[in-house]
Amino acid sequence: MRRSHGRPALTGFVYALLAYASWGLLPLYWKPFGMVSPLEVVSHRVIWSLLLLVALLIFGQLEETRSVLRNGKRLSVLFVTASLLGVNWALFIYGVVSGQVVQTSLGYFLNPLVSIFLAFLFLRERLNLVQTLAVFLAACGVAHFGWYLGQLPWIALSLAFSFGLYGLLRKIVVITPLVGLLIETALMTPPALAIIWSLSSQDRVGFGTSAHLTLLFVGAGVVTTLPLLWFTSATKLLRLSTMAFLQYLAPTLQLLVGVIVFKEPFTSREAISFALIWTAIAIYLSSLVRSHRYPEPTADAD
Repeated sequence: MRRSHGRPALTGFVYALLAYASWGLLPLYWKPFGMVSPLEVVSHRVIWSLLLLVALLIFGQLEETRSVLRNGKRLSVLFVTASLLGVNWALFIYGVVSGQVVQTSLGYFLNPLVSIFLAFLFLRERLNLVQTLAVFLAACGVAHFGWYLGQLPWIALSLAFSFGLYGLLRKIVVITPLVGLLIETALMTPPALAIIWSLSSQDRVGFGTSAHLTLLFVGAGVVTTLPLLWFTSATKLLRLSTMAFLQYLAPTLQLLVGVIVFKEPFTSREAISFALIWTAIAIYLSSLVRSHRYPEPTADAD
């Protein structure tokens, strides 16, 4: 689709801001779950997302959905991507409710650079000297963060690599984002139902304990699906270079929420790590501008 100037571009910019701002502010939505098991939260996120996606797609893309369901190879890949997406969602919610939003934001800052590294490994996409330097600086930032944390920043690395692998595998499957997400959530639904049943048998469920918490559970489908709709709409109306710059709004907002709202520590030690990451991002983006080669946007997001 041709990306035009004027009103379509402005509309696309608004859609992009809505999507990235929503993803950046999601910690505010998950934090009230508090002591509720992250597995229960992500299970409800899967189930309510599936119901909403079915309602959205049932009138428009049924034929594509049937075609994918009849294709064993595409279903196999979507099974793996569904597993990666479920792990990513669960880790993100765990990071928020356990007071580690700064580390989750680090993971999403790293995600584009991890994607570059994975493309180099598996798709044989070459890295120029500037891009290699960016990846090296990002690795130094993670190493510094882990050194002073006293352990490997496994949440950040797991978030970055799980979503990086997710994006890599979704490149293999020729499928629209919403149909892909519909099938992925459908594949995740049986384990989600099993988790809820297990927690219920142990009397450990949060759903139904209060009206406020129950509404938050139900709304999990909306906060998962709507940003994706906005994101896919934006990619049709904006240049990919614009999307590449705007994507860093989400982890920036996550970092601000963690430090300002949740009062998580952000000392000079964390500042050095993030400075290395931000420098790596600036170097990488400047190389894109100079070479006029832009990355493809992420297929789906948190």
